[in-house]
Amino acid sequence: MRGSVEKAAAEWLASAAPDPEACSWEWERSPRGVVLLPTGRRWDVLVLSARLGHPTLDVLTRLIRRPGPVLAGFGDARMGFFVPPGTAGRWIGTGVRSLGTGTWIVVPRPGRAVGGVRWLVAPDGSGTLTDPVLLELAMHEAAAVVAARERYADGGDLGR
Repeated sequence: MRGSVEKAAAEWLASAAPDPEACSWEWERSPRGVVLLPTGRRWDVLVLSARLGHPTLDVLTRLIRRPGPVLAGFGDARMGFFVPPGTAGRWIGTGVRSLGTGTWIVVPRPGRAVGGVRWLVAPDGSGTLTDPVLLELAMHEAAAVVAARERYADGGDLGR
């Protein structure tokens, strides 16, 4: 069962490539196990710092059973949330990098362990993406949690 989900996920991801067969070939033969895929066709990606991204993912997984795919970048410093195409062009906010039409992203093959980029939430092949409205709500809640932790860690106002 797991293999069929990974195969469907790989096919879904490769469908965004200009040449899906070349994409699959590259995944199989590249020692790095990653390919560059264009954003803006099947999905856009919103990139958050790990400082905000991890708490946002925690909130998202409490709100919905399964968010769309989420990547962790090299060194886990950044996280990429896959959202519907067109989101990047409409996204307004600070501290979030939006990748849409005209940009590319490094993507590992689902189910394969590779060096620098890894799936935190792997695609399942169904095309599920994170709803940008839910992502924004989760980001707001996560930012409040991060700010409260930092105030507490700094010995800030504890309600005295």
